[in-house]
Amino acid sequence: EMQLVESGGGLVQAGGSLRLSCAASGFTVADYAIGWFRQAPGKEREEVSCITSSDGYTDYAGSVKGRFTISSDNAKNTVYLQMNRLKPEDTAVYYCAVGCSTTIAGLLVSWGQGTQVTVFS
Repeated sequence: EMQLVESGGGLVQAGGSLRLSCAASGFTVADYAIGWFRQAPGKEREEVSCITSSDGYTDYAGSVKGRFTISSDNAKNTVYLQMNRLKPEDTAVYYCAVGCSTTIAGLLVSWGQGTQVTVFS
């Protein structure tokens, strides 16, 4: 079964950092584009970042560019999202999925439960 499991969320003060993990099973992360998405209460799910390990392509939403870094560890079959200088507006449930857009993500591997990130000031 193809599966993605998010972890690493938590409660952090504004300006702090968190590192999210997206562990894949049933397929090889290096063979696909893997994206991070988030959904805040009352808002639609939005794209945060994406990576294609095979060619090193990365992309970031303007709201997180310069603060977040996406990376992959093929040996661990895991994708990470390092989040620095966190802001209250980063508060959301964070999901990972196969694909770099909300229209594609969730099709190959179903959306999981995500991991909650809460930033307080």
